[in-house]
Amino acid sequence: MSGQQSGPYTLIGSNGSPYSLKMRALMRYRRLPFNWVLRTTRNRAEFEAVKPALVPVLKLPEDGSLHIDSTPLIYRLEDRHPDARSVIPKNKAHAFLSHLIEDMADEWCTKMMFHYRWTYDADIHYASYWIADDSFPDDVGEKRDSMAKSFAERQIGRMPLVGCTPENAPVIETGYQRILSLLETHVGQYEFLFGTRPSIGDFGLYGQLRVLATDPTPLSIIRAIAQRTESWLRQMDDASGIEGDWAAKDTLPAATQGLLEFAGYVYLPFLAANAQAISKGQDSFSLTLLDHPYSQGVFPYQVKCLQDLKRRYNELSEENRATVDHYLGGTGALEILASN
Repeated sequence: MSGQQSGPYTLIGSNGSPYSLKMRALMRYRRLPFNWVLRTTRNRAEFEAVKPALVPVLKLPEDGSLHIDSTPLIYRLEDRHPDARSVIPKNKAHAFLSHLIEDMADEWCTKMMFHYRWTYDADIHYASYWIADDSFPDDVGEKRDSMAKSFAERQIGRMPLVGCTPENAPVIETGYQRILSLLETHVGQYEFLFGTRPSIGDFGLYGQLRVLATDPTPLSIIRAIAQRTESWLRQMDDASGIEGDWAAKDTLPAATQGLLEFAGYVYLPFLAANAQAISKGQDSFSLTLLDHPYSQGVFPYQVKCLQDLKRRYNELSEENRATVDHYLGGTGALEILASN
């Protein structure tokens, strides 16, 4: 173990946050000692210095420092605990591909979560009261109603910012069902995307899908077409008892290959269109995804995501890049990853 540690970590998050659930499940799997703390109005002042005000927040035991952003947190924990059940596949090509799936989950699949949560009345009611109960424990009665309504209105107002518009609904909903259909062909208690142990990609998808499998409308869909996947999500919540191995270089399951193709013809073109629009000084961009039109305002953070993926791809050895090219070839992804 590298780094200093004098006690358990503290993970501050929300039960309604896919990124919080992702980190909590990952730390359970890795058997890293931690205390789970809900962020509420009672303790919010303790984290006011954290900017931006995101969850989860990881508090290091040795100095009490606070850190955010789930992907950097995962790699920070890898550096601190290199021998504790890593979630990064040993094969460098698989490590890149797993990171790509995790990045897609964080930046694209979150649109599915946000869309279903704040589009349909049943989901709006359920989620707004759930979050009010978790985050504002002292608000009851009419105050609870008011807080739930205020939170819902704020989130609904943000929907266009993240591309969750009525015009984009066909792309988002088609993509949700396609990902479920892919996972349903493979996942199980001892079956994961890169072997018989979970990877960073598994946990990225888990975070988004676990919330989707809680809210009423997307839950009804997953139970109709992907009940085995729902079971897998419950199992992923605490996989501390799972033992397994990484897949051999050329033996990725069809489900994983399908997810990588999805990343190649949906997620990476989305990132590229966003980056191109920003480079031209445009405020929005449009493209066709899954045979449907898609458009939204530009999002600068996702330029960093694309740049990071390109860097990781170009740092691969020739042999590992050939493996990546084998799985992403024909989707248009390679032209994007190799471009300047």
